[in-house]
This record gives sequence, structure tokens and C-alpha cells, in this order.
Amino acid sequence: MQRITSAILGLLALMCLPAPAVSVEGNQDAEIPGWFKGSFLDLKEDIDEAGAQGKRLMMYFHQNGCPYCALLINTNFSQKATVEYIDQHFDAIDINLWGDRDVTDLAGNTVSEKKFASNLKVWFTPTLLFFNEQGEVVLRINGYYPPHQFLAALRYVAEKQETRSSFRDYYARVSPAKASGRLRTQDFFLKPPYDLARRKGDKPLAVFFEQKDCPACDTLHADILSQPASRALLARFDVVQLDMWSDTPVVTPAGKATTARQWASDAGIVYAPSVILFDRGREIIRIEAFLKAFHVQSVMDYVASGAYQRQPNLQRYLSERAQALSDKGQKVDIWK
Repeated sequence: MQRITSAILGLLALMCLPAPAVSVEGNQDAEIPGWFKGSFLDLKEDIDEAGAQGKRLMMYFHQNGCPYCALLINTNFSQKATVEYIDQHFDAIDINLWGDRDVTDLAGNTVSEKKFASNLKVWFTPTLLFFNEQGEVVLRINGYYPPHQFLAALRYVAEKQETRSSFRDYYARVSPAKASGRLRTQDFFLKPPYDLARRKGDKPLAVFFEQKDCPACDTLHADILSQPASRALLARFDVVQLDMWSDTPVVTPAGKATTARQWASDAGIVYAPSVILFDRGREIIRIEAFLKAFHVQSVMDYVASGAYQRQPNLQRYLSERAQALSDKGQKVDIWK
């Protein structure tokens, strides 16, 4: 079963701003496809009905103005082969991250959509949960996956591969990309040995899990990490880069001696690049999907400033930060 960590995590770049008061560029809307199930949002009922048809339940969390949700719908959900595969193997239902419709969870409790999302620690959109016949989440996607990786995720769940391996290992087998070449380096990356439990000073820690021949990693380095705002924020961290498929020795912030490969596996790292942010030895949040600069910088600021301690809701923090930047005369574009 795909491991879900307690400090929510993921994917981060796929977060969107909830009805911001400030003018924000890059917001987009997209209608829920007509082939989604018309559900009364009784989770047990939906799981049972899907199972009776030999299908599984796919739950899609979204919000208005989310450009990454629009990308998922207009790109992934517009591809005929993908839609046909979903129709054959899944019942799809949608949950509005800020909605007020009643949802009945597996324990029989009835809560609003937004409370249901909060209970499941869904902070980012899009988020997709895939349930097995017993109501267990067998895969969670925190953010946007490009079509080839998204289809692999669908096949992983439909074929019940969670009984055989993690999605990380499954995707490594079926992915057309093979690791070779070199990682892109930066002058702010710490040098080995990586004893992350005994760092000097009290800076938060950013661990970049990457891989070789990784187009998304190239984009991260060439665009996002090259921006002055990103580099200023990274200066407030100790920053480590690890090849997620290497046997590089590392001692985790918790003091466990392991390798980069094993740590990535234990942490459920699938997407490259992924970033885990720690403070005071504790994991705070992750970036583990398709990213854009505003969200990457916002999450780094969320940890570096300690804002996570006063504002546990990342979405609300994003609105606060967008407002603060706008007040300073800066243009806020969440798609850049």
C-alpha cells in the first residue's frame, strides 16, 4: 500500500489559492467531466457499488481556479484511451476542497466536503485517492502527474499491483525512462558525508530526491532554482541532493543509517524531483509532483519563516502570502 505520511505531503506544486482577495494571475477553471459518477457521497456505498461492477473507486479533490486541476481535466481526462480505461476500471467521484455537500465517511459520520478533505489531510489540489474493496487507500496522488505517469498509476490500482509492490517500484519497472547520465549540481548543495542528524546550526533542512536523465529535474534547476527569490529562500536551509536510485550512505534526521535508495523507498518517494522539508528534525511538508515557482517558493517560505507553526492550513497561508506580495506591488502569478 502506498505509504501516506502524517505531515501531508506532497505535491505541492499543485496547490492553488482558495478564492483569494488579491488579484492572482494563472487561475483557471475546468468543468468536472460528465462521465464522473453522480454520487450521494456515501463512501461505503460508492466503494460497494464500484466493487459490484469489478471496479475501484477514484476520488478527485479539486477547487475553483486551480490551474493544475484544469491541466488534469483538459490534458489527462481528455485523452480517449485514459477515459476509456477509467470507465472500464473505476467509478470516479469529485470532492470540492472548500465545498459544503454532505459526505458520509466509512465510519458513518456525515461531514461537509471541506471537513472530509481536512480529515484526510488533503491540502493540495488536485489530489486523487484510490480505494480498494475494503475501503483502504491503496494509492494517493498529491498533485498533477503527466499523462504517461498518470496512466501507470491507474494501471497499478486497476491491476491490484499494491499486493505485489509499491507504486514506486512498479513505476520504475514500467517507466520508459532509464536512469543514466548525471545529476545537475548546485553550489548550495551540501557535500557528503550526509549525517543529517548532526548538522551544525539550527537551519531547516531541504532534501532533494532526484534522478539522472530527468526532464522535470532539469526544469527545476534551469528555471525555479535559478531565480533570485528561490536562491534567497534556499539560503535559509541546509540543502541536500540525493539520487533516489543510488546507494549513497546517509543518516536521516531521525538518526537512521541507510542509503538514498532505501530512504526514498521508505519515504514513498515516487516522483522526481521530490523535496522533503524538515525543521527541528521533523518532516513538515513535501513537494512531490509537477511544480511551478510560486508554489515551490511559498512552501519553502512556509517552513523557513516558521509560519507552519501558527498557520497549519497551507492553503490559507498561500492566500496570506499572495496578499502580502501584492501589497508590496509584486505581481502574483501562480502559473509561473
